[in-house]
Amino acid sequence: MKEVVISGTGVFTPPYAISNDELVASFNAYVDLYNAEHAGEIAAGELEAKSYSSSEFIFAASGIENRYVMEKEGILDPTRMCPRYTPRSDEEPSMMAEMAVDAAKQALAMGGVDATDIDLILCAASNMERAYPAMAVEIQALLGAGGFAFDMNVACSSATFGIQTATDMIRAGSIKRALVLCPEITSGHLEWRDRDCHFIFGDVATAVLLEASDVATGPQFRVLSTRCATQFSNNIRNNNGFLRRAHDQMEDRRDMQFMQNGRKVFKEVLPLVSQHIAEHLEEEGQEPTALKRLWLHQANKSMNDYIGKKVLGREPSPEEQPNILQDYANTSSAGSIIAFAQHNSGMSAGDLGLICSFGAGYSVGSVVVEKL
Repeated sequence: MKEVVISGTGVFTPPYAISNDELVASFNAYVDLYNAEHAGEIAAGELEAKSYSSSEFIFAASGIENRYVMEKEGILDPTRMCPRYTPRSDEEPSMMAEMAVDAAKQALAMGGVDATDIDLILCAASNMERAYPAMAVEIQALLGAGGFAFDMNVACSSATFGIQTATDMIRAGSIKRALVLCPEITSGHLEWRDRDCHFIFGDVATAVLLEASDVATGPQFRVLSTRCATQFSNNIRNNNGFLRRAHDQMEDRRDMQFMQNGRKVFKEVLPLVSQHIAEHLEEEGQEPTALKRLWLHQANKSMNDYIGKKVLGREPSPEEQPNILQDYANTSSAGSIIAFAQHNSGMSAGDLGLICSFGAGYSVGSVVVEKL
């Protein structure tokens, strides 16, 4: 069995930022328009008036202060509340592929690896720009990479599931190098007109370069072990897809966008993730107190604080459990990788860390790494 190392990471940050204040101003303007348009139905009790959002509410509920997006004006237009992307021809690179290529080039440069030496490209993300051909194959062509490529969707857990998949292939000797890429255009499937979730998501793309240790030359973290688990739940979902055109109801249906039962998710996912991490560490003969870093899925600060305290048995310090929510918001599969890429300095040889992502499915994946 070959040893596997992470020798490079990359983060593509979109060009536009939206602060909570900007988001709230546009949302509240939309609320005014909606309530005025439906004033008669609201007065008759047929519809419920929409309520304002606030920056204080958003931060208290999530810890989010900012998010990056690929397009800003459409989202902040009270008459639209949805990104407006310029259509691309079949001959032009797709948006997800361009984002992923940027992150991939950063990871390759860090690892000192040429794209032609890559054996596998795995595009692991929540919402693919199209059903086929695979986004990963387009990315492979744009990079000029070798080997083969395929897509994977385990929602917010896609990154860790992708790392386990690539790690297993390298350990088995079928490949030597892999890129796990998480391009997330989450702004496209978010309902920006819903007060309970209009602030949650942002866009980003991340890359992780994995190599067999005997061919790696860049800065490295050894992958000690990986563990994935799933348990079906419909409490986080997106019903949009290619069958939508076959539905009799073609109007703008709320249930086709991002949906979640937040209270049930909080109640059910936290014990699942905490137990998953504890069992993973126990199987590897590692004490939780040995962890110097927890790079958790960046969905909600309260959730991460709970998990960190449960795993370590105490309140983790900001250094031990880095948080990027305030800057990037929830970026689905990419969140834990942003945290890992931007907050792995200061660790000494032999220090242990854990990358963990969790979400719809329910799904949870964890990766124990050792600084070399």
